[in-house]
Amino acid sequence: MCGIAGLIDPALAGDADALAGAASAMGDALAHRGPDGAGVHCEGSVGLALAHRRLAILGIGPGGDQPMISADGRYVLVYNGEIYGHETLRAARELRGLAWRGRSDTESLLESIACRGLDATLADIDGMFAFAVYDRREQRLHLVRDPLGIKPLFYARQGRRILFGSELKALRAAGFEAPIDPHAVAAFLRYGYVPAPYGILEGLRKVLPGEHVAIAVDGAQTHRLYWSLEEVARAGLAAPLALSDEDATDALDALLARAVRSQTISEAPIGSFLSGGIDSSTVTALMAASSSRPVRTFSIGFPEFGFDEGPHARAVAAHLGTRHTALEVSASGALDVVPLLPDLYDEPFADSSQIPTHILSALARRDVTVALSGDGGDELFAGYNRHVFAATRLERLARVPKGVRRIAGSVLGAAPPHAVDALSRVLPGAPPQAGHKLTKLADALTLDGEAFYRRLASVIPDPRTHIDASEHPPRAAMLPSRAHALERMRLADALTYLPDDVLQKVDRASMAVALEVRPPLLDAEVVRFAWRLPHRQLVRDGRSKWLLRRVVERRVPARLLERPKAGFAIPLASWLRGPLATFAGDLLTAPDYGGGLLRPQPARRIWEEHRSGRRDRAHEIWTLVAFESWRRRWASGSSRI
Repeated sequence: MCGIAGLIDPALAGDADALAGAASAMGDALAHRGPDGAGVHCEGSVGLALAHRRLAILGIGPGGDQPMISADGRYVLVYNGEIYGHETLRAARELRGLAWRGRSDTESLLESIACRGLDATLADIDGMFAFAVYDRREQRLHLVRDPLGIKPLFYARQGRRILFGSELKALRAAGFEAPIDPHAVAAFLRYGYVPAPYGILEGLRKVLPGEHVAIAVDGAQTHRLYWSLEEVARAGLAAPLALSDEDATDALDALLARAVRSQTISEAPIGSFLSGGIDSSTVTALMAASSSRPVRTFSIGFPEFGFDEGPHARAVAAHLGTRHTALEVSASGALDVVPLLPDLYDEPFADSSQIPTHILSALARRDVTVALSGDGGDELFAGYNRHVFAATRLERLARVPKGVRRIAGSVLGAAPPHAVDALSRVLPGAPPQAGHKLTKLADALTLDGEAFYRRLASVIPDPRTHIDASEHPPRAAMLPSRAHALERMRLADALTYLPDDVLQKVDRASMAVALEVRPPLLDAEVVRFAWRLPHRQLVRDGRSKWLLRRVVERRVPARLLERPKAGFAIPLASWLRGPLATFAGDLLTAPDYGGGLLRPQPARRIWEEHRSGRRDRAHEIWTLVAFESWRRRWASGSSRI
């Protein structure tokens, strides 16, 4: 895992020192992603430079240094990520007889591109990656991101210059300046993240998952998707599996075991995140089954606030015989992370689980350089409460007259927080913070289809209350009209929430401490298999992730796994009335709040509603606080950076 950056600047053509200086500054801005080495390559005649910061995982010696030039001298590569089973690339007929310089997957990727072409290589590789490869013959830069969007890649055009990097701070280091994009802010207010391909600044873009962007030195640019999750979903739904429950369990077990084995290959110390839930327990159990030594596992909890996964994780760890490290985090320890968030995330980002994710990553980094995670299990195997609702109740709800639904929603929406929380506690299997989820459901009761999902996925349901701008739309989930609501929700989550929230949260939180996190549940073959599963093997008897549960219960007793789905929560509502109250209040009531972009009155109104206890507005407040703290860090009170 590494940091990559670079630029094409015709104005610097022929000035090798200036090119190297600009690229070095971009690489230095990503030093946290790669503390083990740094490199720069310049093509002075065309004004191109590439920079790399290295975190050594495979091919730890100098044979893996980057930027790397192909043996034939045509291509130059900077690469962030891991290619699993990269040795298969080396076995290709076209690469036979090549004198290899080392064992790194970087060299395998580069020489496959040189000998077989970029398209053929992309069709074969399995991994998580973002890379830039420059074709000296064609004078063309190729930017590529992995199929699921695990690793990030930003780029922007500034006059005649093209800039790219793993994080926005690399572009800033090269002098990138642009106004804040109000349409991106509106989208952020709704979702808590800026949806790809857009960025928070005008002209800033993100390479989409599975996208290949080609940029000529003269500025010409083309885009194509070399891998499409929508196509995988449509193909899977058109050819559903007809396997018995036992055969389906065997098949998924074998696919996951292979994925975990391929992702535990590392020359650096490796471990696993373990919450004691279905996803992380599955990954850890399969990891333990294939390891000759006890697996290192890590968990955290907030016992003083009742959000503590520690006992669950310790029980699973004891059963699997792992070397477990658990950390009990105090409120002060968690709050210490809050001032770091604008620097960690570059763009405004409002998923509050970013705090425990960073703390967990720092804990794991004390002992390992690589950690496996359970990310992707919810999106692939229908793990969210909304998926269960779609599978079991949504069609029946649609038959209820809207007038009746409107009344039910009004009653639930008008209830005070303590009443909603009390109701949530008596519901079977209700998770922590279920009151917030019930309030969202109340707002969505009168909606149908895509509008219903959009409300459930929204943090602030009407951004125009706060900003006079339309929203950049997230990627649309295009499925045949006959597709079930569950399928539409799963695809929408996998196209948007998974890459733009979950995976980017983990990338920034972990790479800030130079920890590589790998999600084996997002293996390409597992993804294809999941999209061929019938509903009854996803949700059954009101239980989510039914088939995945069957796999993990072969190795971990069900009694150790059964508990309400909680996510990676922090007690946000109480913190905003307690230890975070001054921090949030100062931001939301400041005279220059919003920098001319956001209206102050709506923010102050919901702040008073939450502080007084009349309503739980914690997630809306955190979203506004995240934007304002980011703006103050990077925009210095104006709409320009």
